Amino acid sequence: MLIGDVARQSGVSTRMLRHYDALGLVRPTGRTTGGYREYSADDLRRILHVEGLRSLGLTLKQVRRALEDPAFTPSGLVGDLIAEAEDRLARARELVERLRVIETSAPDSWRDVLRVVELVRGLASTAPARRQQAALSGAETGGAPAELLAGALLAEPDPHVAGALSWALARSGGDGVPTLAAGARSADPDVRRRAVRAIGELPGTPGTTALLSDALADPDRAVSGQAALALGARGEPGAVPHLVDLVVEGGGDVDAAEALAALAEDPEQTGRITSALVDRLATATPAARIRLTQALVELPGPAARAALHDLASDPDPAVALVASALVTALGGR
Repeated sequence: MLIGDVARQSGVSTRMLRHYDALGLVRPTGRTTGGYREYSADDLRRILHVEGLRSLGLTLKQVRRALEDPAFTPSGLVGDLIAEAEDRLARARELVERLRVIETSAPDSWRDVLRVVELVRGLASTAPARRQQAALSGAETGGAPAELLAGALLAEPDPHVAGALSWALARSGGDGVPTLAAGARSADPDVRRRAVRAIGELPGTPGTTALLSDALADPDRAVSGQAALALGARGEPGAVPHLVDLVVEGGGDVDAAEALAALAEDPEQTGRITSALVDRLATATPAARIRLTQALVELPGPAARAALHDLASDPDPAVALVASALVTALGGR
C-alpha cells in the first residue's frame, strides 16, 4: 500500500506518517521502483497500535518504548496517565468555573472581564494580605460576582480575610445565597461554619432565615450555635432553646444572653425565656449556674428579679455571691 492508501485506511495524515518514518517509529517495509513508500499489512497494524497508544495520552517516546521494550510494563505508566488526565480535568473544571463567573458578572467590555480575572487571581493568592486586598478592591470597584465572593468565603480560613469577603459580599448586590446554602450542606464542618456565619450576616436576603433554622439541627455545636445567635438577632423565638443551651455550655454565652435579652423585650416571650433559664438551674453544673444567673439579670420583668433574689440565698456560695451582687446592682439602678 502506498502512503495515500494507508492514510485513508488509518486516518493518519500523510504528513504524520512521514514523521513516524523519520523517527523510526513506523517505517514502511519497502519502496516502489519509483522510490515511494510502500507499507505492508503489518506496518498498518503497527500504525494503528501507535494511534491507539497515543489516544491514551502517551508521548511518541513512550509509544516507542511500549512497542519495542520487552521489559516495559504498562501498569505504572497507566497510573501516571490517570494522574495527568485528572490534573487536566481539574484545570479544565477551574477554567469552566472562571468562565461562568465572568459570564455571571455580565461584562460590558474586556476591561470588565480583566477586572474579574484579576479578582480571581487575587483571591487565589497564598498570601492572606493579598486575598484581603483583592476582596476589598473588588467591593470598592463594584461588579464583583457574588458567587465568586461566596465561594471564596467558604474556603477562607483566615478570619480577617473572611471578614473582608463577607463585607464585599454584602456590598456586591448579587445573590450569593445559593452558594452559601450549598456550603451549609457541606460534609466539612469548617465550611458549614463559614457558610452559616455568612448567611447570618445577610439579614435582608430572602430565604436566609429558613437556612439558619435548618442549621439549628446541625450536629456541629459551632454551626448550630452560629445559627441560633443569628436567628436571635433577627428576633426569631425558635432560637430560644438553643440560646439557652449556649448559656449553659459556655463559649458564646455572653452573646447568647444578649440575644435572649433582646428577644425578651417582646412581652409574649419574656416569661418563656425566664422559665427556660430558671428550669436549667436545677441540673446545671456550678459554673453553668453562674452563667444562667448572669443571663437572668439581662431580662426584664418581675419573674427574672424574683429568680435572682432566690439565687442570692443559693446553697452554692459562688452562685449566691454573684446573685447578691447582681441584685444590689439592680437596686442601685
